[in-house]
Amino acid sequence: MPNVQVGVGIFLQRPDKAFVVGIRKSSHGSGTVQLAGGHLEFGESFEQCGAREVLEETGLVVAPADLRFLTATNTPMEAEGKHYVTVFLLAQVSQDAVPIVSPPSSLMLGIAC
Repeated sequence: MPNVQVGVGIFLQRPDKAFVVGIRKSSHGSGTVQLAGGHLEFGESFEQCGAREVLEETGLVVAPADLRFLTATNTPMEAEGKHYVTVFLLAQVSQDAVPIVSPPSSLMLGIAC
């Protein structure tokens, strides 16, 4: 039986209420919006994971204490043999925050909500 995976997605919001997001360029989900995020590692809090993933994927520094819980989803995908619990967090970033595009398969930009 497959394991349940835990993902963490982070909404990065600027003072003008725009969000820093990515547009997928890879074949999986090409053209869709993605948040900074990834898998929870053993022993990490949701906030520690969020801060690590934001740094890895955007180069932006967010302190774990500055991340706030928003919601969580429980998504069994029986056809794919996967099951994810995804925790969503919110972090405020400065208006002039400039993300570094990483991984190279995504393009980061700010869009208004």
